[in-house]
Amino acid sequence: MKIGIVSDGKFGDRAFEIISKRFPTEWIMAHFPQSMVVDDLELALPECDLYLSYVRHPDVALAVIEKQKPVILGVSFGPGFLRQAKAINENIVAPVTMCSLEDNTWVPEINEFSKVFGKPSFEVQVRGDGTIDSVRVIRGSPCGSTVEASAELPGMHVCEDQLRHYGLRICHFCRAPRFGKTCDKEVSGLLHVRELVRAIAAAAPDAGTALASFTQEIENEIDTKTIRS
Repeated sequence: MKIGIVSDGKFGDRAFEIISKRFPTEWIMAHFPQSMVVDDLELALPECDLYLSYVRHPDVALAVIEKQKPVILGVSFGPGFLRQAKAINENIVAPVTMCSLEDNTWVPEINEFSKVFGKPSFEVQVRGDGTIDSVRVIRGSPCGSTVEASAELPGMHVCEDQLRHYGLRICHFCRAPRFGKTCDKEVSGLLHVRELVRAIAAAAPDAGTALASFTQEIENEIDTKTIRS
C-alpha cells in the first residue's frame, strides 16, 4: 500500500519520516493559500492508495478529498467540514488525534494503516517491586512520540506521578497541532497514559486494581478534552 502525505510545510514531516519505514510513502507539498476562500483550486497528486492530509487550509483539504481516495485528516476543521467532505467522499476519517486511530473503520486502506499507527498498544513486563521491566510498542503514533517516550519507561515505578510524567513526555515529543478548544498534545498524552495503564493492568492485575481511581480520572479528563461543539 502506497501512502501520500500531503502538507503545506507546517505539519507532517515527522510522520513522513516514521511512516516511510513501514510503508512506501510519498511527500507531497501543497501551496498554502493566503485567501480564506479559494476558487478553481487545482491540486495534482501522485497516485496513492491512502492520503494523509496535514494541510491547514480547508479548500486544499477538500481538493485532496475530491480525488476519491481514502483520506485521514491529520488536521481537521470540525464536524461541519467533515459532513461536507463526506458528501464528496465517504472514505474519510478525522481522528481526534492521529494516536486515536483504530483499525475498525469501513475503509480497508485506513484499517491497514491503523494496524501499525494509531491508538497506542503495549506489551509490558512489571517486576515484583512494582517497577516496569520492559515495554514493547505494538502500535504507536505516526509522529514517533510513542516509541520515543516509552523508551524511558523501563525502571519506572508504577504510580500516578510517574504515569503523569510519562504523559508529559508524550506531549514533549508530540507533533499534534494546537487547534480547537483544547491542545491536542494534552489529549495525546492522556490517551497514551490510559493505554499504558491498561497494559500494566493486564501484566500485573494488582497494580491495575491500585490504579483504578486514577484510570477513571484519566477517562474523565479525556471525555472533557474531546468534547466538540
